[in-house]
Amino acid sequence: MATIFDKIIAREIPADIVHEDEHVLAFRDINPQAPVHVLFIPKKPVATLNELAPGDEVLAGRLVMAAAAWAKKEGFAENGYRVVFNTNRDGGQSVYHIHLHLLAGRAMHWPPG
Repeated sequence: MATIFDKIIAREIPADIVHEDEHVLAFRDINPQAPVHVLFIPKKPVATLNELAPGDEVLAGRLVMAAAAWAKKEGFAENGYRVVFNTNRDGGQSVYHIHLHLLAGRAMHWPPG
C-alpha cells in the first residue's frame, strides 16, 4: 500500500522539496516542530528501521549524509541541529516509510519539549 511519502516521490501530492538526488528526497514537514523541520526520505520504500536489510547501510547513510550536507549548505551546521528517526508506534512513527527528521533554527533540549 502506498504511503503519503510514496505519493510525494511520485509527485502525486505536492511538497516543499528542498533537496533531491537519485536516492533521497527532502521536503519541509507540514507540521513543523522547530523553525526548520525537513524530512529526508529514501526513494526506495522501507517501512521502518527494523526492516532495513543487509545492504541497506548505504541507503541509511545517504539519508544522514544528505541531511548533514543540507544543514551545512543552509547555514545550520555551525549552530547545530537535531536528526531523529522514529520507529513504530511507541517511537512516534506515523508514516511507515523511513524518514529522518532534521530540526534546526532554535536551541534543542533533552528531553524534547
